[in-house]
Amino acid sequence: MSMPRPDVAAFFDPDTCSVAYLVSDLATGTAAVIDAVLDYDPKAGRVATRSADRVVAAVKEAGLTVEWALETHIHADHLAAGAYIKSRLGGRLGIGEHVTAVQRHFTQFYNIADQVPADGSQFDHKFTDGETFRVGGIEARVLHTPGHTPACVTYLIGDAAFVGDTIFMPDYGTARCDFPGGSARRLYRSIGRLFALPPQTRVFVGHDYAPNDRAYAWETTVVEERERNIHVGGGRSEDGFVQVREERDRALEPPNLILAAIQVNLRGGRLPEPEANGTTYLKIPLNRL
Repeated sequence: MSMPRPDVAAFFDPDTCSVAYLVSDLATGTAAVIDAVLDYDPKAGRVATRSADRVVAAVKEAGLTVEWALETHIHADHLAAGAYIKSRLGGRLGIGEHVTAVQRHFTQFYNIADQVPADGSQFDHKFTDGETFRVGGIEARVLHTPGHTPACVTYLIGDAAFVGDTIFMPDYGTARCDFPGGSARRLYRSIGRLFALPPQTRVFVGHDYAPNDRAYAWETTVVEERERNIHVGGGRSEDGFVQVREERDRALEPPNLILAAIQVNLRGGRLPEPEANGTTYLKIPLNRL
């Protein structure tokens, strides 16, 4: 029996190599937006909505009704636009229930626990593992796929899996696991859940970095990942993957926007409240001399 096939439009952001998705049930004119991006210039301290507005324009042009603005996890490499999408298009802001574990850690890190409750209340809905919902007439299911972060989820909408940063295109491999609460072993087991999906399930990744100067790409399939992924494909063992992943992680630098991105994304993609002078500030933790 074939799975329903939602319409998927991708919006690539070259500044962060991130991909946002507009997922539609054209029969009912309803849609979900996944991992939308705010533009952020760290040198100028300026935030803009150019990338997200491309999604807004596409929704309006197609006459769609947005039911969900979804985040796959708390991103460390771009500012999330889920709250902005909701403000422009309506719908509910959703994320996985384990977002609270990430919030507990980072509200302490930034010393903002008095400003940002670590209870996920910044989101309208926190999905549990295996929970189902609908995008129009198409059933969707949530898979908890931790490893990159403890809160990562995959949204399986019809025949399409939106995996966030769990796995990338086969020639790029998998996501880093060295963030707080990350685990290469847990990532391997999460990817095993994805590999158990029907082979022709479409897989839509959260980033692409175009290795070897190929064109940017963001759609593959479960069978292609299972057979060809350079980190975990071809039947690589769990221990073998953990060795490869942890060795690679030791050589990686933090994402360029991590200190700004996380403190915004903990808030559901909202900026901190303006201070008494009307200006909004982000915090940069420093080491002690």
